This record gives sequence, structure tokens and C-alpha cells, in this order.
Amino acid sequence: MIQAISKSVRISPKKLRIIATEVKKMRILDALGVLTNSNKRGAFDIKKTLESAIANAKNTKQLNREDLVIKKIDVNSGPSFKRWHAVSRGSAHEYKKRTSHITVVLNEIKTVKEKKNGS
Repeated sequence: MIQAISKSVRISPKKLRIIATEVKKMRILDALGVLTNSNKRGAFDIKKTLESAIANAKNTKQLNREDLVIKKIDVNSGPSFKRWHAVSRGSAHEYKKRTSHITVVLNEIKTVKEKKNGS
């Protein structure tokens, strides 16, 4: 199990979860193709975290990217920046600029096949 984490990414978790559900349970090469060709802004951030996880797998466990599958992608909310917008009569409306934490967990394809055959 190999993972990579990106913290305080400046995009709302709601927007990132849409992209994360598209690439869950995909092989790495398929997921990279989907993220590269996506028009969504958050696809770049998820792709960057996925490439970091691939590099972790290569450097720590000497695994090829063809032997990896995405086990889990978590998108959690990070800290919010509180801002305000001036309105009439000297009032102000507050709004939040939301951030996200992205966690990508990879698994080796061989271990997935062995578990299915073993049980």
C-alpha cells in the first residue's frame, strides 16, 4: 500500500470529489489519461498527487506504474479562509474560500489478484 497526500489545495472539496469518483478503482495509465484530458480545474491537482504516489511506489518499493491500481482516493476539507464582501448600509457578508486535503492510496495489482483467488 503506497500513498501520497496533498494538503491545503485551494479548491473546494465538493469540486474535487466529482473528479475523484471518476478515477476511483482505475488502473494508473487509464486514470492519468482521464485526468490529462479532463476540462475540470481540480483534475490537475489530483493528477499531481497521483504522480507523487507513483513516484513513491517507484522509489520505495521499486514497482512499475503498470503494476499499480488506485485503491482509494479521499478528498477531505481543509482549513477555510474567511473573507467578507461589502454590501449596502455599511454591512458585510462573509464567505469562505475552501481548501482540500487529497489522499491517494495505490495497491499492487498482483496482491489484488492473490486476495481474490485466496478467498
